Amino acid sequence: MDRMMQRRQFFTRCGLGLGQMALASLLAEAQSPNDPLAPKKPHFPAKAKRVIHLFMAGAPSHLDLFDPKPALAKLEGKPLPPSVIGGQRYAFIRPDAAVMGPRFKFQKCGKSGVELAAEVMPRLAEVVDDLCLIRSMRTDQFNHAPAQIFLNTGFSQPGRPSLGSWAVYGLGAETRDLPAFVVMSTGAGISGGSANWSSGFLPTVYAGVRLRSTGQPILNVASPRGIDARLQKESLDLVRTLNQKRLDQDGDPEIATRINAYEMAFRLQSSAPEFMDLKKESKETLDLYGCDLDKPSFARACLIARRLIERGVRFVNIYHEGWDAHSDLTGNHKNNCQATDQGSAALIKDLKRRGLLDDTLVIWGGEFGRTPMVETNAALGRSLGRDHHPQAFTMWLAGGGVKPGLVHGETDDLGFHVVKDPVHVHDLQATILHLLGFDHEKLTYRFQGRDFRLTDVHGKVVQALLA
Repeated sequence: MDRMMQRRQFFTRCGLGLGQMALASLLAEAQSPNDPLAPKKPHFPAKAKRVIHLFMAGAPSHLDLFDPKPALAKLEGKPLPPSVIGGQRYAFIRPDAAVMGPRFKFQKCGKSGVELAAEVMPRLAEVVDDLCLIRSMRTDQFNHAPAQIFLNTGFSQPGRPSLGSWAVYGLGAETRDLPAFVVMSTGAGISGGSANWSSGFLPTVYAGVRLRSTGQPILNVASPRGIDARLQKESLDLVRTLNQKRLDQDGDPEIATRINAYEMAFRLQSSAPEFMDLKKESKETLDLYGCDLDKPSFARACLIARRLIERGVRFVNIYHEGWDAHSDLTGNHKNNCQATDQGSAALIKDLKRRGLLDDTLVIWGGEFGRTPMVETNAALGRSLGRDHHPQAFTMWLAGGGVKPGLVHGETDDLGFHVVKDPVHVHDLQATILHLLGFDHEKLTYRFQGRDFRLTDVHGKVVQALLA
């Protein structure tokens, strides 16, 4: 009777949790012809085998960090010419709001002479020759959640597969001990939520797995108290047998996902503590990242990301929230740069010295830019901030087949409109897929009677970014 109660306890306390892993996990050890995560060849030889996406949620200001505009300083306190603004409307400021000049000093850095705000990003300035800076990004979305989802999925509403899901769908997995697509966050909430790493209408085996920054990295993986190895194995074997019978009857891919989720959870009991154990890293490496062994931080997440891709993880998202500077942009961006600058630069240096940068694509940026005009609203307690700006923003790429030390595209003298070599979000997505070895028009999935793709019916590869 006690053994039966233990078995029931395992199912109720652990089984349902492991079942939830079906939303984001891998297949079992044994590969079958129908294994959705078996390694696959892309359409053509890939430059990048894996991706680390550093998502600066909330949208950092291109005007204060990456896109120097001396004209803004000269116009500070004056309204922008109506001809520049056109019919643009804003959420929190009037179109005739006064201009606010750059808050930080720019300087030319590295052999490439790329200008950025080294005052608040001194470590990034050290690796600028490894970066491919895109100053001509633009998006269709004005608010945070739809803009974040749009950048990740190519669509502004939840329900479409994310970039990481498409990558795993197209390439399969290189590891059987860890999820192929991992998500971390280092702030307080993400506007777009889990839609940013959802598998959408793809089978849920391709969804991102969220890692917690403290405690168990993945919930519901450890066995409940009183469950020994023998009982766990017997229970999992029984669950697999029952699920396999249902899979044979129905052919539902979600049942296959469930089977593999249980087995992945079993393997994670040993693999998760191992990749989270930073004590095996040298003091020099820990000092490079500037992270505490046990204290959650963006730098610590970057180091864990490097450890994950070394162990075969295909796609890692790190969300650092808090860049939405509607007020006190200077203080906001100083704090966020202090939190992210060293970790971002250390990741580039660490990947490079380990021979991983050449085939690892690193992406850094937010969902849109910020206005040249100041946001000041006494009623909302705001002053010296910037509003959302979808017409122009900056992102950078590194490694994975992109040209290092390159600045691509230009905005006008006020940083308001793109005037040269525009790169739409769909173009960026097409280029990332190209670096992974895919024709973005051919990487499709049939759903509800038609073929869908990440770039919808848009997008072109930006050849100028390719090495």
